[in-house]
Amino acid sequence: MSGDIDDKPQPLIEHLIELRSRLIWALGAFFVAFIICFYFAKQLFNLLVIPYKWAVSWAGLDVTKTELIYTAPQEFFFTQVKVAAFCAMVIAFPVIASQVYKFVAPGLYKNERAAFLPFLVASPILFLLGASLVYFVFTPMVMWFFLAMQQAPEEGGVAISLLPRVSEYLSLIMTLIFSFGLVFQLPVVTTLLVRVGILESQWLAEKRKYFIVVAFVIAAIVTPPDPLSQIGLALPTILLYEVAIYAARLIEKKRAATDLAEVGSAEQT
Repeated sequence: MSGDIDDKPQPLIEHLIELRSRLIWALGAFFVAFIICFYFAKQLFNLLVIPYKWAVSWAGLDVTKTELIYTAPQEFFFTQVKVAAFCAMVIAFPVIASQVYKFVAPGLYKNERAAFLPFLVASPILFLLGASLVYFVFTPMVMWFFLAMQQAPEEGGVAISLLPRVSEYLSLIMTLIFSFGLVFQLPVVTTLLVRVGILESQWLAEKRKYFIVVAFVIAAIVTPPDPLSQIGLALPTILLYEVAIYAARLIEKKRAATDLAEVGSAEQT
């Protein structure tokens, strides 16, 4: 099987030089994307605020009076920096992932490279699916839940209104995007581990009840303290776990069929 590896013996210094080259390309792509995103940081932040406007509309409030505040002089500046860094990482991810793959691929067997490439393509797609679910569904639902707690000044009561800070809103939506994006990697990670023989579908099925508890615990930790976002994260996590089990069984069936075919051809020869 050593002939299947394209990597050639090299001194350590040459591997370090190649690693430096890959890092320069990855950091360069991130830096260029960061500069561009920082120039459009306000427009990008306004795009992230759209789900909040939808929540304001669902709550029956005047969308034209929607506002966010910042309470420190530097708060909005650093919020723009975070927005630019967040968007730059998303934009530069294909370049970063390709550089990582080019550095690792020469040391892999051909069948390992063939197995790894589909996961490299599926990972960003699933992350974007999770981020889209947050943007179009869960962020409006969460903000609507919090807006519904506002109190009007009726019958001598005190007016209590929600005025989100720009940094806190960005932290909320980024936390939800990262949480859902990582959760949507579950089928990728588990099927990859099954393919290399570390996990088995039977073991995953047996640990299902423990995973359900863990899913709700993780959802309670990483999401805001409201039932909508917690349930909204836990249920897709459990569903993706079932998808991972199904995918693992398909991989095992395909592996068994391949092994049987190899045994049959070996007996014929």
